[in-house]
Amino acid sequence: MKLSLNSSGLTFSIYKSHKQTPFEFLFEIFKELIIHTSGDFDEAIEWLRKLDEEYSLTDEKYTIDDFVKDLIKDSYVHKVDSGDGKNGNLKITPKTEKFLREHALKLVFGKLKKNGHGNHKTRKLGQGFENTGELKSYQFGDPLEKISITESLVKAQIRSFNQSFKLQNEDLLIEETIYNTQMSTVLMIDISHSMILYGEDRITPAKKVAMALSEFITTRHSSDTLDVIVFGNDAWPVKIKDIPYLKVGPYHTNTVAGLNLAMNLLRKKRNSNKQIFMITDGKPSCIKNPDGTYYKNSMGLDKIIVDKCYNMAHYAKKLKIPITTFMIAQDPYLKTFVNNFTEANDGKAFYTGLKNLGEIIFMDYDSNKRKNL
Repeated sequence: MKLSLNSSGLTFSIYKSHKQTPFEFLFEIFKELIIHTSGDFDEAIEWLRKLDEEYSLTDEKYTIDDFVKDLIKDSYVHKVDSGDGKNGNLKITPKTEKFLREHALKLVFGKLKKNGHGNHKTRKLGQGFENTGELKSYQFGDPLEKISITESLVKAQIRSFNQSFKLQNEDLLIEETIYNTQMSTVLMIDISHSMILYGEDRITPAKKVAMALSEFITTRHSSDTLDVIVFGNDAWPVKIKDIPYLKVGPYHTNTVAGLNLAMNLLRKKRNSNKQIFMITDGKPSCIKNPDGTYYKNSMGLDKIIVDKCYNMAHYAKKLKIPITTFMIAQDPYLKTFVNNFTEANDGKAFYTGLKNLGEIIFMDYDSNKRKNL
């Protein structure tokens, strides 16, 4: 039922759902494909054409070519000069990058339970935005808008029983609120070669989580900060706008380099609450020597590399930076390593699949904000 307001009052009519246009229908599929292809427009359109051949997504009234023309016309893609004198290639625009982050947020956040939404909270009471359901006596300096009128009147009536009713200062009750904290988070994404091994695409879900988390923080918790870094043989930060273009490389896994960069970034933050989220599917297999060369060993767990990881975990604990590891692999010996690593840091570890990775990260982000870290 649809409700509308006019000059004569309220009127009701049968609700009619929005019908997708051919462009909107194809755009939803395109957003998924462009993430999978790491921003390669030509490859995404090629996949879209193959899907069209198999599932008849379009008809003669609106074709894939019409869809591409609309993408250009509405500034979802633009031509970039290739530099060789030939026609430029089509690339997605910042407008589309924004849509991809919103799309990822909708996919992840839409699956969360209602009580997982809202501002992040600590266990401390104070001036904030969310009510606890508790009441306390009004004190000078408390916000007047938090006065509970009903409960204050009830208290005054009880106190004034068999007397003339009069509201006094001691009758005033205010609603307790939960103090909202600021959080600085570094999200580490493993881009070693194992993230696409064994016929399983693990990097795409990681990118979706990064895009969703960045959109969530920038739009709903603007006082929080999020840095995204990737780690293979080395570690480096990536900008939010570059997340869709992330690709797995022929790298080993230098977990130490990732943690070192993450802690360097967090030391510069003024927020007292800091945390590291690490998404990985493999064991640490690489460290960088002081002379710039690399020590690599992919056979089992190398004690030299593992001990350096434990040292980083201890160091993060001293800095009061908890590390939450989201482990995609299920190998028993890797679980043992992650358990020891987590114990060294007093952090947390989740052994999760790809389907629920985003939901777990969002719920843990909210849970950590409820604590006074």
